[in-house]
Amino acid sequence: MDARRRELEHEGRAALTDHAADCAYQARQRHGEIDTATLPSLLADDKVVRYPTELCLDAGPLEAGEFAYAEPRGAHPRDGFRLCVHPHFAGRAELPLLVAYHLVAINYGEIATREQAEVFGALLLGLDPDEYYERVCRLADEVAAQPDQAGCGGGSCR
Repeated sequence: MDARRRELEHEGRAALTDHAADCAYQARQRHGEIDTATLPSLLADDKVVRYPTELCLDAGPLEAGEFAYAEPRGAHPRDGFRLCVHPHFAGRAELPLLVAYHLVAINYGEIATREQAEVFGALLLGLDPDEYYERVCRLADEVAAQPDQAGCGGGSCR
């Protein structure tokens, strides 16, 4: 039974990764190159982002060292999310890398792993998965290196 369960869990994770990859590929086909200008239309596309999502530059809900957090707006995902990104990244061309990483958690909830986030982000942005991972890590390190990691909580939403 344990071996069968592990096999089923592996198959489930592989299917989720495949679904995330397909979603990213289709999003790139519909939206083209993803940059800060195309983020609003990407976030409004319910074929890409399953639940209503508002992008906010707000460190208030972030834990120390976090670069972003998908904050639920209610008890059910259908109530939507505020995707809070650290204000350190306001106006930065790298913002889509950080947003893409969290869209998998918004779409799939707690079952999503960093593996799906990395596959989705890399395909969405047309990057090699290792390059995507390294770039996200470098950006995350920028926040961790700041003296006041969590920020003041003030910010802007769009």
